[in-house]
Amino acid sequence: MRERAPRRTPRTLCALAAAALAATACGAQDGGGGSPAGDGGGELHVFAAASLTDVFTALAEDFEEDRPGVEVVLNFAGSSELAAQINSGAPADVFAAADTATMRQVVEGEGLDAGWASGSGGAAVFATNTLRIAVPPDNPGGVEDFADLAGDGVSVALCAEEVPCGAATAAAMEAAGVAVTPDTYERDVRAVLTKVELGEVDAGLVYATDVASAGDRVTGIDFPEADEAVNEYPIGVLAGTADAGLASAWVDLVLSGTGERVLAEAGFGTP
Repeated sequence: MRERAPRRTPRTLCALAAAALAATACGAQDGGGGSPAGDGGGELHVFAAASLTDVFTALAEDFEEDRPGVEVVLNFAGSSELAAQINSGAPADVFAAADTATMRQVVEGEGLDAGWASGSGGAAVFATNTLRIAVPPDNPGGVEDFADLAGDGVSVALCAEEVPCGAATAAAMEAAGVAVTPDTYERDVRAVLTKVELGEVDAGLVYATDVASAGDRVTGIDFPEADEAVNEYPIGVLAGTADAGLASAWVDLVLSGTGERVLAEAGFGTP
């Protein structure tokens, strides 16, 4: 299993679009994909929200172990960035987003992979996640609740407004009646977490799962307004998949008892 670089040049995008078209054509010739279980090997391209990094990396190891010759190529980034890549022609078999609104960008897009593979049943919500305030262990800003994020002298990192964690942050601000002006907007939630871990900011809004993954490198603070901004995570097999059977097997793993256990251990909630 390997991770795919999230950013590409226009030339690369063109090449990937051509590859996706060829893969789709091959799929049409053989009935929509390769063998149902991926017994013939090959690559499975999984695009997933950055907050799923730990869970999907662990699941990919199990998936490859059960299917010799198969390589899971993982592409983690902010969900909106991934949606843009898919709609621009980047070959993807499966998409797992951090909210349903971003998933609709792909469903309604015009890219080669947009929409769902025939017979896949569309998208299924497989997990939920809630925001937490992350601070360095010594909490230099003295942050205790959401309102403290707007305090004088408190440096804050937030997700960019166009990504799901940014949309959830906006909903939390509205619920709290507090406007937070960040020192930095980051492209995805893992980038916000890194800012806190390195002590570059006093606090950041991340998901509960990110706090859990950071261990003792950050301290998590719950706040009641987070209940107004719960994210639902959908997953589905994309229409442009080169192997609908293999892609469906990945989705089945995520939705299985094994997937539920790994997600729960990482701090995700159940839908």
